[in-house]
Amino acid sequence: MNRMATRLCSCGFAALLGLCASSAFAQTPAEFINDASAQGIADIEASRLAHQKTESKEIKDYTIVVINDRTTANQHLAKIARQLDLPVAPREEVVDKAKALMPEVMEGANFDEAYAASQVKMNEQAIEQLEQTAQTTDVPQIKAFAEETLPKLQNHLQMAKALQASL
Repeated sequence: MNRMATRLCSCGFAALLGLCASSAFAQTPAEFINDASAQGIADIEASRLAHQKTESKEIKDYTIVVINDRTTANQHLAKIARQLDLPVAPREEVVDKAKALMPEVMEGANFDEAYAASQVKMNEQAIEQLEQTAQTTDVPQIKAFAEETLPKLQNHLQMAKALQASL
């Protein structure tokens, strides 16, 4: 990436951490769906980039799991939003938020290490948000989503930690 894109991604990762920290407070169902969707899109796009750039079979396999699980989760969130008739943000706004959340990914030999490290951090933050949401929401569909999605993200975290340890 060029220097400007690297700085933008660095700011995006800081925004992700800030977003997740603010997510520890109770959110409306629409805010949760918008934030979780943006995080999912950011994770999907970072994983697509990693799948293209890496030579590692393990990382390629991991990215496929992440892309599939996050795509399914985002589809589920969209279904919940429709069921609850929630005023969710326009897709363009969610995509713009996702772009700001994408972590910095380095070029060259450090790429795999940077991607694995960013996945550990992103999953830790997403798990924290879902745990908080599962405990505080009074919306059964969102509680069920959080409880259903947590094991998948915990699996992603374990896989990302294993990738990080192997690099």
